[in-house]
Amino acid sequence: MSAQHTIRHGRFNLEQQRKRAKDLLKAINRQEPEALARVVRHIPPREQPLKLADAQWVIARECGFSSWPRLKAHIDALDFASRHAGLHGDQDARTLHIRCGSDIQHSLKVAGFSGDFLEFSDPFCIGPVPASDDQTLIQQRAAFLASAFDLKPADSLARLRQAYSTLERLDEYERLVLWFEHDSYDQLILAYLLHRLHHEPPKARIELIAVDSIPGVERFIGIGQLAPDLLAWLWPQRQPVSTELLRLGSQAWAAISADTPHALTELIATGTPALPMMGRALHRHLRELPARNTGLSLSESQILQIVAEHGPLPVGKAYAHLMAEREPLPYLGDLMYWWLIQPLLNAAEPLLAIVADAEANWPQRQLALTATGQRVLAGQINWLSLPHSERWVGGIRIVPGQPNWCLSCDLMPRAERR
Repeated sequence: MSAQHTIRHGRFNLEQQRKRAKDLLKAINRQEPEALARVVRHIPPREQPLKLADAQWVIARECGFSSWPRLKAHIDALDFASRHAGLHGDQDARTLHIRCGSDIQHSLKVAGFSGDFLEFSDPFCIGPVPASDDQTLIQQRAAFLASAFDLKPADSLARLRQAYSTLERLDEYERLVLWFEHDSYDQLILAYLLHRLHHEPPKARIELIAVDSIPGVERFIGIGQLAPDLLAWLWPQRQPVSTELLRLGSQAWAAISADTPHALTELIATGTPALPMMGRALHRHLRELPARNTGLSLSESQILQIVAEHGPLPVGKAYAHLMAEREPLPYLGDLMYWWLIQPLLNAAEPLLAIVADAEANWPQRQLALTATGQRVLAGQINWLSLPHSERWVGGIRIVPGQPNWCLSCDLMPRAERR
């Protein structure tokens, strides 16, 4: 097995890793170039013959661990958590697990958890999030989601009302556990939930499992990619939600829903010490404001760059490139991505074009950059100077042809009216 061996779901098998080490040692003894190249990445050249312990060291390093004992200890911890989730899980208190999707609902059951589950998945990272009362917010969000994802308005509204209404019945529980990762999709939803819990404190104790990396997972995108064993392993790592974190949630929600970026930039500058990953997610969210030189959001710019470098290519492959290579903090689901590129495809002067397989399912349609797209990407034309549909970054409305908040710097964005 090559150095490209990766574990996406976080689950390791010790016997499999031992076999990999033995196979690597055999390949080294046969002087296979690939095996020798793998070794020199981690062990300086030496005259003494390599031993099994050296091959195990290489395997551990390839899996993301500092040593073989560290890899073995992690596997032992996963095995222990898997065996004992039924004894040390959520059975000691009436529990509600809250997650911004249904992706771990089944895995929690498989891992031995028995509490109730709430999917609260209003994607505040896209569409309008103006400062308003909850009932107005629900109406506005439902209308946006129905339009963006071709839903029946009544169904969209009913689904949101069901999720939001559950937040009014939290006193039925003794413990609330929030399961969230580090991207802006998760963290903006978490900010709203913390804000609600701050202003309407439930009787239940509130705990948080916040994850931005998993040992051995090179490209961690979300909790939903993890095996059930990993959920059992994460369970003992949950932390009580502090007053400082609840306050941060309210500050973040006010900044997200504001119609200027000032509060966001100020909050980001603090580093959000109560939960640093929230500050990083807010920074990523802010970069969806248009860049001053091109008028493109970071997501739009990345997609155009991918198509410029690899196109024409299928729409789905462009999405795969975005998630696997380009996006610094992956947050877009596939349908959100397809929604996001519609203005780029359907403007009077589009930046992207479907050039083949137009009748196929959208992931198979061939995508190419137009001449206008090339000029916008190069900064020769500003996207905001061309007519296309408006969009929102939280509470900030972006309207082509009008003065808009733009970013003048990528590293620590400074927003200004343009």
